[in-house]
Amino acid sequence: MRTHSDILPELRWDTPRLRSRAEHLERAGEHLWRVIDGRGTIRGHLRVVADPLGIRYRAERLHLASGSFRLVGEFWEADDAVAALRS
Repeated sequence: MRTHSDILPELRWDTPRLRSRAEHLERAGEHLWRVIDGRGTIRGHLRVVADPLGIRYRAERLHLASGSFRLVGEFWEADDAVAALRS
């Protein structure tokens, strides 16, 4: 079964622009960016995903023990996803 995210590997996304200067993004994969704060600490990851209604941004954290990402939340705006990683 195909999902909407199956379409993504065909595209290379530009780095999302953030309104806040508290963090910046560093590419970590085709659709994945590290969220790095002003001290250079990785706060989490931002992933771009396709949705039938448009582009969504997932805030994720890497769970080292399992080697997988844990979903923090999914948002319509990249800034909202990054804000969810501040806490």
